[in-house]
Amino acid sequence: MQVVYEDNHIIIVNKAPGEIVQGDKTGDEPLVETLKIWLKEKYDKPGNVFCGVVHRLDRPVGGLVVFAKTSKALTRLNEMFRNGDVEKTYWALSRNIPASPEGRLEHYITTTERNNKSYASLTEKKNSKKAILSYRLLGSSDRYNLIEVKLETGRKHQIRVQLSAIGCPIKGDLKYGDKRSNPDGSISLMARRIRFVHPVSGEVIDVTAPLPADPLWQAFSNIES
Repeated sequence: MQVVYEDNHIIIVNKAPGEIVQGDKTGDEPLVETLKIWLKEKYDKPGNVFCGVVHRLDRPVGGLVVFAKTSKALTRLNEMFRNGDVEKTYWALSRNIPASPEGRLEHYITTTERNNKSYASLTEKKNSKKAILSYRLLGSSDRYNLIEVKLETGRKHQIRVQLSAIGCPIKGDLKYGDKRSNPDGSISLMARRIRFVHPVSGEVIDVTAPLPADPLWQAFSNIES
């Protein structure tokens, strides 16, 4: 766990792939509980420590996650995320190049809980939700292509399924069409940057996550977020 920003009301963590934000059926310790222990020890707090989950990232995804340290911040951040007032930028590696170097994707996404998988369609279907993102190709190495994604909606596995729908599955994402898994079970998708107006102070918070040490990511270290 790497803390990249903290003040009296919020804390932003660079989540490692494989960590879970909230508890699930695996029983593994979630990031929110690790963070509570960290805060308790850092500030020598007696009793329970408040730490609210504002949003989540899929387990195999790394990058920035925002938590609230106060109930006031949690309520306001929840509303900001719900209203689309938080700018979230993701970076993804794909073996394939999108047909257009940039674009805006609109799909209708349905999710099947049985296999924990989402499906994208260009037409509305029963129980589907509209999903919108914009993307642009930032660069290419010998084997991989770096795609920047900005979300307008937040649907389950949205980036994964929408990039797959245009022929660009994310490296390591077997569920959505890539041909090989990553050795550590991750997928090559990260929450790279987050920008929003602080829910209490009104200041602009703009945080960028460091790239993973993996040479495949480091090949793009000279590209600005």
